[in-house]
Amino acid sequence: MKWRLLAALWALLAPLAAAAQDIRPQEQTRLERFESTAGEALLGALAGGAAQDVAALQQALSGQPQVAFDPGMAGDWRCRTMKLGRLSALVVYAPFDCRMTLDLTGVTFEKLTGSQRTSGRIELRDGRAVYLGVGYVRSEQPQAYADLPPDFTGTGTITPDVAVFERVSNTRARLMFPLPVNESDFDILELTR
Repeated sequence: MKWRLLAALWALLAPLAAAAQDIRPQEQTRLERFESTAGEALLGALAGGAAQDVAALQQALSGQPQVAFDPGMAGDWRCRTMKLGRLSALVVYAPFDCRMTLDLTGVTFEKLTGSQRTSGRIELRDGRAVYLGVGYVRSEQPQAYADLPPDFTGTGTITPDVAVFERVSNTRARLMFPLPVNESDFDILELTR
């Protein structure tokens, strides 16, 4: 009952809530190139990736996106990074731990384990769920995306992150990062539980 009440309240208030943070021009440009970047990276990954990695990629991208936010998605997840392009056609990593926490304006997302982590917010922007966060290596203390200097492009150990979020169900979702700062042309963070 508590979840239903929260979902109903969220559905009423979320459209009225302003985005908690502005998107910087650098990430807006990356987001605007989402489709073309995804297409090029996927073609390269399918052509040059190892068979088991291509199978994992196909699984991660399968399923129709549902309504982005649902109270059932709160909690702990397993998350697996897939890097497409630039250094290699396709690299699929082992799963790590992630967490989603819901509130009335969106979702706080955190990748909790592994050497490369990210922390930020998923909010509705122009009709789609968009993640704005900060990627960082385990030894760094990340700052909030909203606190990044206007001209900050990354240091190699701390980077601004932008991604499109799609929920397939309350047990499957994906974050898709166009033109990440380090290592690849397109990243997918597959979420399962």
